[in-house]
Amino acid sequence: MAMGKLKIGIIGMGGIANYHIWGIENSPDAELYAICDVNEKALAERGETLGIPPERRYSRHEDILADSEVDAVMIGTPNMNHFAVALDAIRFGKPFALEKPIALDTKEALVLREELAGKPVPHIVCFSYRYRGAVRYARELIESGKLGEIRHVYSQYLQGWAISEEVPLYWRFSKELSGSGALGDLGSHILDLHRFLVGETTSVVGHGDTIVRERDKLDGSGKGEVDVDDFCHVLGRMENGISSSMQISRFAYGRGNYQRIEVYGSKGSLVYNLEAEDTLEANFEDEEGDFRFLDVPESYKSDQMQAFFDLLKGKDDGLNATIEDGYINQRTIDAIIESFSEGRWVSAQ
Repeated sequence: MAMGKLKIGIIGMGGIANYHIWGIENSPDAELYAICDVNEKALAERGETLGIPPERRYSRHEDILADSEVDAVMIGTPNMNHFAVALDAIRFGKPFALEKPIALDTKEALVLREELAGKPVPHIVCFSYRYRGAVRYARELIESGKLGEIRHVYSQYLQGWAISEEVPLYWRFSKELSGSGALGDLGSHILDLHRFLVGETTSVVGHGDTIVRERDKLDGSGKGEVDVDDFCHVLGRMENGISSSMQISRFAYGRGNYQRIEVYGSKGSLVYNLEAEDTLEANFEDEEGDFRFLDVPESYKSDQMQAFFDLLKGKDDGLNATIEDGYINQRTIDAIIESFSEGRWVSAQ
């Protein structure tokens, strides 16, 4: 690995790339060196804007992975490409950060898991809410026993952007391109946070459905079918007798990026709220009073991109998500889909 600044490549110049670029620009340890996108017009435009010379703009991901000057890549393509690009990154031995979900189904996720087992490559999976200070502090409080035995975890992740039927048939509305709908897009984050905070989900029963079943195709050729879930509500059995619930929707009127997790134990409770500036409320048996806001110590606050760069430089706090976490996440997503398709409890293990 380079002794100076890490030379980072970005694969996929869609919306999430802006977050990756911001993370690179705000790190003292990295620089944006190369970019890649199949849309050559967008590639040229972004290349000019970002000051990336033409010889470091790639239309094939294999070519940026083969560039020996690139120390690592951020993979932010649409979901249907995550598996193929990550698999090639492993085979090229190129360190990578991969957006979630890691694949379209468990079968693909298992291939990545097995490939990495035979050829380990430094990497993270971008379950980005693991890096919130309030989440990390909550995890520490739970592990310290401050809440006693955990009984329940209740979670919501609600957005409202899909309510209008005038929203066209983006790739996120196609099973072939995204794997699932609101479940994989939003629910994957909640499932990961449940694991990160309290442990494994062992079985699930879910109700998911599609509210707007047809939307205008992007090419103007008429209507196309929406074949993924617009919402998904899940009950989960977790290890150690914990019972969980998860409410996921793109049809929650007035919600932008509303994320809330409540954890109830025998001696206390915690409430995490993303929209309220990453806050944490608590009510503890050994303290008088009702719920109060906790001051989240600075030491718990982290940054996903910097954590990746730290990993590449040999500093790992052990809290990054890996392909193993992504595999377990995908296995649970597939169990939920099976559950709401068949109307029964399904094992998530």
